[in-house]
Amino acid sequence: MNMKKKFDIEVAVGFFLLIGIFALGYISIKMGKLEVIGGKGYTVYAEFEKSGGIKAGSDVEIAGVHVGKVKSVTLNQDYQARVEMMLNNGLKIQEDAIVSVKTKGLIGEKYIQITPGGSEKVIVEGERLRETESAVDLEELISKYVFGGV
Repeated sequence: MNMKKKFDIEVAVGFFLLIGIFALGYISIKMGKLEVIGGKGYTVYAEFEKSGGIKAGSDVEIAGVHVGKVKSVTLNQDYQARVEMMLNNGLKIQEDAIVSVKTKGLIGEKYIQITPGGSEKVIVEGERLRETESAVDLEELISKYVFGGV
């Protein structure tokens, strides 16, 4: 086998290897719904008495439709959970919308549900959604029932 033919085969194999690596990276980003260069949307936040297992990356939904993601969950000065959410551009949320922590199924993953309000005023970038419902603590409910607190 001459040198030129061997070189051509190595270049072809390298080329297809690079295409495979780029394809794998693209699929990983799309399937993982990762944001590589900034997010498309705007940020709002809500404060909860109990975040109930919400974490960065959790879904934000309206009427069962995915409309955003949770960016971060932190503790504020009043010892409440501050949940920062990235919502899709073009989505208009009224200032009196109700933000709730829900569970998919009985013991499924946690997500944020937004129930639209009736106000004319809409929330803009960086504002806080004031109406919140904390997560239901199943252990607390069971203990209240068992010990007669319900």
